[in-house]
Amino acid sequence: MDQISEIKRRRTFAIVSHPDAGKTTLTEKLLLFGGAIHEAGAVKSNKIKKTTVSDFMEIEKQRGISVATSVMGFEYKGYKVNILDTPGHQDFAEDTYRTLSAVDSVIIVVDSAKGVETQTEKLSNVCRMRNAPSIFFLNKMDREGLDPYSLLDEIEQKLKISLCPMTWPIGMGKTFKGVYNLYNESLNLFSGQEKQLIEDSIKIESIFSKELEKYIGEEAANKLREDIEVVRGVYPKLIREEYLEGLVAPVFFGSALNNFGVNELLNSFLEQAPSPLPSQTNERIVNPEEQKFSGFVFKIHANLHPLHRARIAFVKVCSGVFERNKPYMHVRQGKWFKFSNPTSFMAAKQSIIEEAFPGDIIGLHDTGNFKIGDSLTEGEILNFKGIPSFSPELFRYVENSDPFKSKQLAKGLEQLTDEGVAQLFTHKTSNRKIIGTVGALQFDVIQFRLLNEYSASCRYDSIQLHKACWFVSDNRAQLEDFKKRKTQYLAEDKYGRDVFLADSAFSLKMAQDNFPDIQFYFKSEF
Repeated sequence: MDQISEIKRRRTFAIVSHPDAGKTTLTEKLLLFGGAIHEAGAVKSNKIKKTTVSDFMEIEKQRGISVATSVMGFEYKGYKVNILDTPGHQDFAEDTYRTLSAVDSVIIVVDSAKGVETQTEKLSNVCRMRNAPSIFFLNKMDREGLDPYSLLDEIEQKLKISLCPMTWPIGMGKTFKGVYNLYNESLNLFSGQEKQLIEDSIKIESIFSKELEKYIGEEAANKLREDIEVVRGVYPKLIREEYLEGLVAPVFFGSALNNFGVNELLNSFLEQAPSPLPSQTNERIVNPEEQKFSGFVFKIHANLHPLHRARIAFVKVCSGVFERNKPYMHVRQGKWFKFSNPTSFMAAKQSIIEEAFPGDIIGLHDTGNFKIGDSLTEGEILNFKGIPSFSPELFRYVENSDPFKSKQLAKGLEQLTDEGVAQLFTHKTSNRKIIGTVGALQFDVIQFRLLNEYSASCRYDSIQLHKACWFVSDNRAQLEDFKKRKTQYLAEDKYGRDVFLADSAFSLKMAQDNFPDIQFYFKSEF
C-alpha cells in the first residue's frame, strides 16, 4: 500500500473527560469492539478481577485513576486506529494538554448525570484553541441523569459549540433499552446481562416499523418517534466539513460499561474523523504527504517495563515514512541516531515495527537523549509548536530518606521529571532540590514511583512559593542587577535555565515592574 493510502486510513485521536466520566471504560470498549482485546477490564470493581489495558501502572491499578497517557493502536475494518487515553484528573492535565498536540481529533466523554464538569470545560477549550474536531459521547445513560435535551443545551451553552445528535437514547436508567441511529436510521437494542462481553445487536430498519413496539413496548416506541421528530426539527444534519473545522460536534449517547452505543460511536467516528492533519513548526507547515520523515516527542515514560528499566520516548510521525535502522537527525542536538527497536503500543505491551506512517505513535528506546518537544527529521531543521511545559504552582523540597540510596534517588528524580509531569529545580544558594508540580497528587505519584521503580525513598519539606517562572533579557546590566538582588529566590531547571522563584504574587509583580527589560515566562516554550 502506498504512503497516501496509508495516511488516509489512519485515525489518531485522544479520549478526554473529567475524572470518573467513564473515559478509560470507553477506551476498553472501543478496543473490545475493534477486536484488539477479547475481554474488557474494569477501572473499579470488586467482582471483576481483570484490570484495564490502558491503566497498566501499579499506582493506576491501586487508585483506579489514570495518571499517564497510554497509547493503543489496532487494525479495524481497514483502518489503523491509534487511541490515546489521557488522565482526567486536573493534577495530570499537563500530560493531557501535550497529548492533544499529537492527535488529529478528540472524543470528549460527558457523564450524563453530572453534565459538563470543570475539567471537561478546560479540555474542551484547549481542543477549540487547537481547532481539533470533537465528538461527544454522553455516557452512563443506564443511570438516572439529566434528560438528553438538557444535556445538549448545557454543552452548547458552556462549551460554545454547536451539536448534532447522531444517536438518541431509548429511555434512561432502569428503562434504558438502547440507542437509535439517526445517521443510518436503524435501531440498536442489546440483549443479555453480561456487561464485559460484546452482545449482538438487533436491528430494525425503520423507526415506523411495527417491530419497534415488539422490542421496546408501545409507550417507549411512541416516545422515541416524538423525540426523533423534535431532534430532526431542531438540530441540523451533520456537514463533515463543519465538523472538521471544529464548528459542530457529533453527539452519541450510550453506556460504555454496558456496551450501549459504543459500536455506533466507533463506526461513525472512523467514517467522519480526519486522517492525519498538517503540523505547525516554527519554520513552516509540515504536510503528512511529504516524502521525508519528520516527527516530534510529546511524551517520555520512564520504566514502562520496570523489570527492564526501559525508558521510552513517544514520537508522533508527522510526515514521510519512519523506517527501522535508518539514521535520523535529532534537531536540538544536531546528532544522527539509528533506532533498531522502534515499537508500536498496546498500552504497556509493545511490538517491534519496520515502518510507521503519519498519524502513528511510535516508541523509541531512550538513554537520556530526548526531552519533550524534540524533533526528528531527515536533516531539515524543524521545531514543532504547541508542546509546552507549564509553570508549576505547588512546590516541595525533596530530601533523601535513605543515605545509601542517594544515587537511586538522583536517577529516579532525573528520569521521572523528564516525563514532564513535574519539574526539578536546584536552588542556587542552598543547592537543595525542589520539585514543582501543577497538582498535589503528583507528589504522591512521584514518591510512590521512586520507591517502587527505583527503590529510593524520599520525604518532602514545605516551601512557600507562589510561582516559578523562567526569565531572559538582552539588557545584561539589568539582568545582573536582578540576579544580585534576588539571589535567594533563584534556581536552575534541569536544563540549566534560570528560574525565578516568586514567594508571592506581589513580589512577582514588583519584579516585573522594577525590571521592565526582563521577560518572565510561565511556559517553557519561549
